[in-house]
Amino acid sequence: MPIALTPPPMPEVKNLGKANAQPTKRNIICFSDFDGTIFMQDTGHVLFDTHGCGTERREALDEQIKTGERSFRDVSEEMWGSLNVPFEDGFKVMERTLEIDPDFERFHKYCIENNIPFNVISAGLKPVLRKVLDKWLGEEASSRIDIVANDAHISEDGSQWKPIWRHDTELGHDKALSITEARREAEQKCEDDTVPLIVFIGDGVSDLPAAREADVLFARRGLRLEEYCQQHNIPYIPFDTFADIQREIQRIREEDERKTGGKGRPAFFNPRANLWRRISSQTTVPRYVVMSPTKEEQTIAWSEAINNLKASAETQKAQNTQNQSPVSAPAVQEHPVLHRVQSAA
Repeated sequence: MPIALTPPPMPEVKNLGKANAQPTKRNIICFSDFDGTIFMQDTGHVLFDTHGCGTERREALDEQIKTGERSFRDVSEEMWGSLNVPFEDGFKVMERTLEIDPDFERFHKYCIENNIPFNVISAGLKPVLRKVLDKWLGEEASSRIDIVANDAHISEDGSQWKPIWRHDTELGHDKALSITEARREAEQKCEDDTVPLIVFIGDGVSDLPAAREADVLFARRGLRLEEYCQQHNIPYIPFDTFADIQREIQRIREEDERKTGGKGRPAFFNPRANLWRRISSQTTVPRYVVMSPTKEEQTIAWSEAINNLKASAETQKAQNTQNQSPVSAPAVQEHPVLHRVQSAA
């Protein structure tokens, strides 16, 4: 019998808006990437380089994603399909190689103590991520983290590793859709039209589809997500370890309580989430930009779409002024997190 066989993923996101402690005034929900964010290395790369296609072939496949020659899903199926190692044997190399963020465990305890649901959102395989969390955090603490990722079938002898994709898209897992579903679910459970605060934590440009749905964005310092944010004037909060994130979330909670009393929209509400959805309906982001762009490729899609919307907003504003209309133009608003937020100079 297979050692890791899970049923096809259901469309709903399970328990993302729930917590076990008494509810706080403002429902805050954290989503975090896994590889390169919680752990310094990529779990898939560790396996592929050691027990699969090898480093050289993996890098060549990564290049195919960058150029748009093949989709992320197609390339990933080849990478996972190259593995020929039993699950437990494959995990041994991860035990020797992976390094967890030194302050993540403390941050996770902070989330539990303050009724902040913490969710991993990943393009990886759920059985692998769960095993890693069980090992580094312990099974009890790991069970407090929901993992929103692709499922998998892994044969007992390790000759077959097959992803069971969460969504029928070229990415396999639409992180933005998962966060949108979670936000909608959480909003339905809030009283008095109170809006939850969505936090996203990431490191790479592949995290951008999910990051654009967040009210507060944390980008690991010195990596591609921060570089992209700087080049495209996307406000964010940089972090070196999860201790930085814990400190900033505590500040945000206190400021939101002071300004709103935990009711209605959060003080750090991001109206750009709706803007991003408008953009994405008008222009398709090339998959090489989404997954792993070069500096030149980063300028192609999203910035052009935003500039088009800005121009449209300015035109409408001028028309409204000329007609002395009381209706405001749909101005593009900046991300509301201003304190300690980094942006391009």
